[in-house]
Amino acid sequence: MTIPVWMLLGFAVWTMILLLSTIAVYRWSRILTGRAAIKDFRADQVEGEDWYKRAMRAHANCIENLPVFGAIVFALYVSGVRSPAADYLSIAVLVSRVMQSVVHVAFVPTNTATSARFVLFSIQLVSFAALIVIIVRRAAIMG
Repeated sequence: MTIPVWMLLGFAVWTMILLLSTIAVYRWSRILTGRAAIKDFRADQVEGEDWYKRAMRAHANCIENLPVFGAIVFALYVSGVRSPAADYLSIAVLVSRVMQSVVHVAFVPTNTATSARFVLFSIQLVSFAALIVIIVRRAAIMG
């Protein structure tokens, strides 16, 4: 497998780890201790501690961006792009996604924490754009 494909797999694994280590732990600990019923966790009304609400958003952010990264990695793969730049950009996507999620869950939303999240998300967006440019250039060369 190529580095970008490994990073895509890592992104999916991180999305699952985030879900299981935050949302699932919170919900099941409340259900199993009788503090909440399983029906109490409604999708249209997020309630709970602040870190839990941030975990919900961090997980949703992963879910929102995973298909975008997946489409880009798919395009890299089918176009035959193999380059150190694509590798490093893909690594940057996963590392900045993990760091963004950790900051989102672990820190209350101060100006500093929110700015850090924004910078980490911006790294992902710039990496996405750069990967797309690499793909388009490859397509233009290949005709």
